[in-house]
Amino acid sequence: MIIPIDALEADTLYSLAEAFVLREGTDYGAEEVELEVKVQQVLDRLKSGEAVLVYSELHESVDIKRKEDIEPSDTAE
Repeated sequence: MIIPIDALEADTLYSLAEAFVLREGTDYGAEEVELEVKVQQVLDRLKSGEAVLVYSELHESVDIKRKEDIEPSDTAE
């Protein structure tokens, strides 16, 4: 089930984005990117609609996925 980002408090949305970034692991790119910057990038993608919040009833968890990567069952309510 997709959760509209405007259904969450700003603090909660930020915490979800931060947890997602921290879960993604270490960045081994040419340049180190600060946590705040990564979190803001995720928030920007959520706000633009490129990414969505997906709630899994089975796992009782929320994940962030690219919109084109979600399965039709993720959109069921």
